Amino acid sequence: MTTPTSQNWPQIRTVGINGMLVSFADALSEPSNRAALAFRARLEREGWDGVIETSSTLASAFVRFDPFVLSHSELHTRLKTLLSEANWFDAAPPEGRRFWRIPAVYGGPLAPQLDEAAKAAGMSATEAVTSLSASRVRVTTLGFAAGQPYLGELPEAWNLPRQSGLTPKVPVGALVVAIRQFVLFATSAPTGWRHVAQTAFTCFRPESDTPFALRAGDEVQFVSISREEFEAIRTRDKSGDGGATVEPIK
Repeated sequence: MTTPTSQNWPQIRTVGINGMLVSFADALSEPSNRAALAFRARLEREGWDGVIETSSTLASAFVRFDPFVLSHSELHTRLKTLLSEANWFDAAPPEGRRFWRIPAVYGGPLAPQLDEAAKAAGMSATEAVTSLSASRVRVTTLGFAAGQPYLGELPEAWNLPRQSGLTPKVPVGALVVAIRQFVLFATSAPTGWRHVAQTAFTCFRPESDTPFALRAGDEVQFVSISREEFEAIRTRDKSGDGGATVEPIK
């Protein structure tokens, strides 16, 4: 993963006629993601007239604005000033984050690529489950599908490339792994990442007042459970939480 340097980063770039992107690196790292989350939270607190919405990616913060209210040059100046006020790579994560423990069944018929992923990581299947289920990862960003989280970083052994081909479809709640990250699938879709575990967690809940269950900055641990425990959760839990517990991060 790229480690940002003060010489090259951050960068402010124009995106179309009504967007600006503040990038802290050209690839995911813990410092660049921390900076993107913290800077986006600061933008929200500023509440500038003309800013329509903000969002964060793996290593950037995006601003969509109304150029008839806030000009490109004025927004660029404000962003540059805000960037100069702190070392964002060392900034505290935003407030309001939560820690989720989400039950997951690893391997077997529900997650058939665990053995393949474990071999690629130089581990036995048992060692892989121990490593993955013990990892506490951050929701670095949401993307690809509504409410779908990317989570990382995993230990270096899990810096696995994507598959050369596609798995035709994984179900909602599938936990897949590649390039030191998990993705928890919000919808049934094809993927080039290896399906190592299955949850009963629903990321996207359109009927809810908060349709995206997870937020960028939240932390998650995918706790290993048996197939029998998983089926019991899936039968009784209709909330979409899939047996998960959640607590605020103080």
